[in-house]
Amino acid sequence: MHPVRRQRLFLVLFIVLVSTVAISLVAYALRGNINLFYPPVEVAQGKAPVGQKIRVGGMVVEGSVQRSADSLEVRFEVTDYEATVPVVYTGILPDLFDEGQGAVAAGKLDEQGVLQASEVLAKHDENYMPPEVAEALEASKQRRMEAGQ
Repeated sequence: MHPVRRQRLFLVLFIVLVSTVAISLVAYALRGNINLFYPPVEVAQGKAPVGQKIRVGGMVVEGSVQRSADSLEVRFEVTDYEATVPVVYTGILPDLFDEGQGAVAAGKLDEQGVLQASEVLAKHDENYMPPEVAEALEASKQRRMEAGQ
């Protein structure tokens, strides 16, 4: 093989190898940051992974918010009107968080089916609903209507 061709071949192989390693590292890094949305009915059915970061959204159940007297721990339930998911969050809740309002909690699901939330998001005005929550509530409404017919 001619020396110039050999040099070009090694250069192309080096570029392919470095590109493959770079793409693999980026894909591996992004894999850990993906957190999927699950409506409460899917969590109740066991479709949500335990111990992996997920998001659960719906309406905060009336009368379910329990605040700890000696810490920032808050317990509440999120529903899509078919199932409820208990959520435990330690921290300061958003100002617009309230019972009967839409909320999305991000965290890890434990073996008991309780979401150990690291972040809670609340809708920012009376007209807005996070798209995932709106879709989950609409799907829940459709399933209830089909079951009732």
